[in-house]
Amino acid sequence: MRIGDQRSAEDYVASGPKARKSEAKVMSTFMRDTESLSMSALSLVLIGPDEQRRRAVARALAGPQARIAREIEAYPDLDDLTGIIEADYDVVMVDLDPNPEQALDVVESLCGQHSSATVMVYSARADAELLVRCMRAGAREFLTEPVLPTAAAEALVRASVRREEVRRHRRATGKLLVFVGAKGGSGVTTVAANFAVALAQQCGRKAALLDLDVQLGDAALSLGLPTKFNVLDALENPNRLDSDFLSVLMSKHASGLAVLGAPDTIPSLQPPKNGMEKLLRVVREDFEHVVVDAGSHSIEMYEALFEAASTVYLVSQVAVADLRNSNRFISRYFNRSGSDKLEVVLNRYVQRDMEIDDAAITKALTRPAKWKIPNDYAAARKAQNLGVPLVSEKSQIARAFAEMARAASGQSAAAEKRKKFGLFK
Repeated sequence: MRIGDQRSAEDYVASGPKARKSEAKVMSTFMRDTESLSMSALSLVLIGPDEQRRRAVARALAGPQARIAREIEAYPDLDDLTGIIEADYDVVMVDLDPNPEQALDVVESLCGQHSSATVMVYSARADAELLVRCMRAGAREFLTEPVLPTAAAEALVRASVRREEVRRHRRATGKLLVFVGAKGGSGVTTVAANFAVALAQQCGRKAALLDLDVQLGDAALSLGLPTKFNVLDALENPNRLDSDFLSVLMSKHASGLAVLGAPDTIPSLQPPKNGMEKLLRVVREDFEHVVVDAGSHSIEMYEALFEAASTVYLVSQVAVADLRNSNRFISRYFNRSGSDKLEVVLNRYVQRDMEIDDAAITKALTRPAKWKIPNDYAAARKAQNLGVPLVSEKSQIARAFAEMARAASGQSAAAEKRKKFGLFK
């Protein structure tokens, strides 16, 4: 029963056979309600030392409404509870009977740490005092054994509605960090991919890399990361796109970076615009930092990306054609508004023997370059061929990306003195 109902636990149990006459009809109604809400299956965790009791509850929950994501055979300690909360499951169901005091401590800890999960409890005891204690601990559903499929279906529908409400109110707060190239061959993918890995390594927070260069993107390849799915699987299925679906599509790099790569073949059509907007919203709900490789040719996506971005990194080189394109790019997209979110990155920068001096660069860019990535063509070529990030080894380039990552995440600059080929601001 739902905690807060007018009926007592005893009344609920006593309603017995008569109430179950319409069980099939009620079940059908609630299943239809769930389908009409277009909700994906709830991810559910079962906590309880008694395996037989867990199996019985799992049978009652069987169906398309929920999937058992994890079973925990003992009441978890604080570290395990933190892991459950960070995993962002939809429902956590706790067995009260083996040890009610321990079980209530678990419920209170889960609810007290601002978990978005719906916490449910189940017990063979249906006394009012226990129900009130569960309510005060923060549980939202109290199921009495034997748990009927009807009662389980009702509880799951309410959990589904709550999940959607939480998601509607959850703001897309993740920083969107967009990398775009002034010209083909500027190295935007190398810069974006290594910056993303540095962000995952340096910040210790959830970071993701999206390759939105759907025509010729190779960000995942440059990291040596095999991918089963790609960004088109997300963009072409906006109605299915949610946190659960996104987690299936993304691949995990050894650094902890989540990656959604570009397709292996060139698509014949551009993905729908509403698909990209939905993807950006969902991924920013799940990750604190979202790095986008927009390539040098995704013009139809630029305005939407730049509007949503926290920072836009324009990657260029010190060459006449690159600087000319950079000037055109800045004039087109950042001349009137949003100029404060634009940061220019000079890639393959060589301080000495430049035919174009800093004054000329600043004039062409209409602003000083924010970041300068040292030139090391041999190391970059080797890293790309081996699928190993440049930031995986100590070097001036690695320090440059680490500095960018620290700045993007709001951390203080490195204390060590910058060297001749380091970053210059």
